[in-house]
Amino acid sequence: MALIISQQILEKLKSKHNVSEEDVAQCFANRTGNYLLDTREAHASDLPTRWFISETDYGRKLKVVFIFKDGDIFLRTAFAPNAKELDIYTKYG
Repeated sequence: MALIISQQILEKLKSKHNVSEEDVAQCFANRTGNYLLDTREAHASDLPTRWFISETDYGRKLKVVFIFKDGDIFLRTAFAPNAKELDIYTKYG
């Protein structure tokens, strides 16, 4: 299983969210909760969009959004979660 991040997504992560590929990899490695499904219609895709909140090795919390495809993880985005997202993940994650 590989983590796939397109160049366009990498550029957006760096410029908009100050998130690196290493930050995302650390969140996957440090994840302790479940993956949640994003059921919002505006975020619908052919394959289910999943997300979780985890910390980097330096304690920075990130919401990581991705899809599984052909055994690999395709990153959609990653950013600092807001209070509502933290509450949802605390309750259901």
